[in-house]
Amino acid sequence: MWDERNTPAQFKPPRIHKFPLVNTPSNSNTTIALPPPGTYTPTPNGAFLHDLAHGQLLPITGSPSPMRVIHAPGHTTDSICLHIPDDRALYTADTVLGQGTAVFEDLGTYISSLRKLLTFQSDYSVLYPGHGPVVAEGPKLIGTYIAHRMEREAQIVSVIEKPSPEGQPWSTWGIVSTIYSAYPQNLWEPAARSVNQHLGKLQAEGKVKKLGGEGKDVKWELLAKL
Repeated sequence: MWDERNTPAQFKPPRIHKFPLVNTPSNSNTTIALPPPGTYTPTPNGAFLHDLAHGQLLPITGSPSPMRVIHAPGHTTDSICLHIPDDRALYTADTVLGQGTAVFEDLGTYISSLRKLLTFQSDYSVLYPGHGPVVAEGPKLIGTYIAHRMEREAQIVSVIEKPSPEGQPWSTWGIVSTIYSAYPQNLWEPAARSVNQHLGKLQAEGKVKKLGGEGKDVKWELLAKL
């Protein structure tokens, strides 16, 4: 990807790989060719690849301020962001995008990660996402992400606080068809996945209860007036 951008920089950037390494179509582990000796810093046990941990500080050549690793799960369980203090920059990968909204595996964890990023917003301004343009007002965009999700959650709660038209517990599809009634039905299917994520978050918080069913037919019960 670096070469494809035709950058004029005279160096190769560090590469970050998920562990375990992605398998090739032949189902054998992908291998990474070692660079020439002396061009990289090995781990204490001599390995080429270094593990990363939340809060880890990595020295930057020529800078008094190290880069900080921030575990930001939600998009995936192993998502991270990288904070570069001297540049007042946060590299967000797929956690926050330059345009559109990120997808997530677990909404509750994702919202927690976004809020964690805002706790030190005075330390950065610009975001460098994995996709889309650079974001000049980073904390503002992260706040917008959170506000959008909380607005959607409020809509969901507003629906299930009322009796359903059938007098039965609300299903995910029933909630979707109510909230998205003004939108084309071909958008309802992906919306159902998002609504289920919100309901899963509410269930983890003890606010709703799953009564049964699968996918868009899952039935839900409100446990307390919210």
